[in-house]
Amino acid sequence: MKALYVEPFAGISGNMLLGALLDAGVPFAYLQEVFAKLHLGSYELVHKSVNKSGIQARYFNVVLPEEHDHHHEHEHQHEHGHEHDHAWMHAHGIAHSHDHEHVHEEPCSHRHYHDHEHDHEHEHHHHHEHRNLHDIEEILDHSELSENVIAKAKEVFLAIAKAEAKVHGSTVEEIHFHEVGAIDTIIDVVGNILALQYLEIEKIFTAPVNTGFGFVECAHGTMPVPAPATAELLQGIPSYRGTIDKEMTTPTGAALLKVLAVPVTEVPEGFAGETIGYGAGTRDVAIPNVLRINVGTWNAAEGSGKAAGSAVERLLLLECNLDDLNPEIMPYVLEKLLAAGAPDAWLQPIIMKKGRPAQTLKVLCRPDQQQALQKIIFEETTTLGVRAIPVERAALERRWKTVQTPWGDVRVKEGLLEGKVVNAIPEFEDCKRIAEEKGVPLKTVETAALRE
Repeated sequence: MKALYVEPFAGISGNMLLGALLDAGVPFAYLQEVFAKLHLGSYELVHKSVNKSGIQARYFNVVLPEEHDHHHEHEHQHEHGHEHDHAWMHAHGIAHSHDHEHVHEEPCSHRHYHDHEHDHEHEHHHHHEHRNLHDIEEILDHSELSENVIAKAKEVFLAIAKAEAKVHGSTVEEIHFHEVGAIDTIIDVVGNILALQYLEIEKIFTAPVNTGFGFVECAHGTMPVPAPATAELLQGIPSYRGTIDKEMTTPTGAALLKVLAVPVTEVPEGFAGETIGYGAGTRDVAIPNVLRINVGTWNAAEGSGKAAGSAVERLLLLECNLDDLNPEIMPYVLEKLLAAGAPDAWLQPIIMKKGRPAQTLKVLCRPDQQQALQKIIFEETTTLGVRAIPVERAALERRWKTVQTPWGDVRVKEGLLEGKVVNAIPEFEDCKRIAEEKGVPLKTVETAALRE
């Protein structure tokens, strides 16, 4: 399957990852076209080749109309303009202002975000709106993007909002995004999801993350590096402080890894690289300020045996019996487990002692997912215990192909056995969207996609 290996040796931000994906072969024109489907208004996309400590890399940024003139006027001070990973949010009207390696953010009296080192040079006082998580979701829901892209983007924003709410003692509903930061971060998050989809990436691995170290001044006072929200998002992902006394990893970068990637300590067995991409940060520091990604293929069977040409995966089966849970809650639990990354989850009717009808909740997961999925089970159901059973799953090699139907494009997932396609399944959400938009029966769209 197509896979991606991420090396955040200089940290990671949303636009660094997108710059690296552009460098690895995603067409800039493609992103421009799909960004138009977000209906975000006027903005300028900055995309150029830069050199960082001898490494040529791609720099990506977003400039909004009001900051366009300001951006060019002070570009010599910022080297490559405003690095725009503005995922920072604030609760109860309190904004953050950090001296970020990848985030340039001002106190809440400022309309735009800049490097804190230059705050005294940019005393602009603009009023700005704030958007909460619901507002972000509304923007995504009213876009023309596919449902699976919207769902994944919502997952990333929810992860950021949960982290911010936890560290500020607030709630997800009370957390707000700055207006400018919201637009930039939507483009970052959606852009990365679309770029990964364009490259047909099915598996993402991340090496340990360089967070940087030290302290930064913000609206709340002096904060440690990594900043609290970033530290919260990096839970479960190996990280280290490195040698740079600055903030190297941003909340959006951490959230993308948390939602999309599997942490590893070295190149995974069975991974073979094909294309390397570099995404540039803004500053020049003592190490190359770039994010390196390696696009290639991953064969899960290597090192774990093969079965009739298919990969054998070592997984866990989590189980618990439920006889006193409101049946209306069960579908919600399944959806939450699947959204958290479980490969599969289902319910099986059973009869317990004394003839009581019940359900067994079964969840398939990787070993590194066990703790997170068990937590969901304990929090969302009435069970007092969860069984974990080692299992093996023989899995076909999988790849995505986009086909054209008379009503629009549909992605099809193919299953390959010894290099030959033996199964093909049209993406349901694509077919559903076309059926609703064009007034065509869903089964007709699916049949046409399979025929192609």
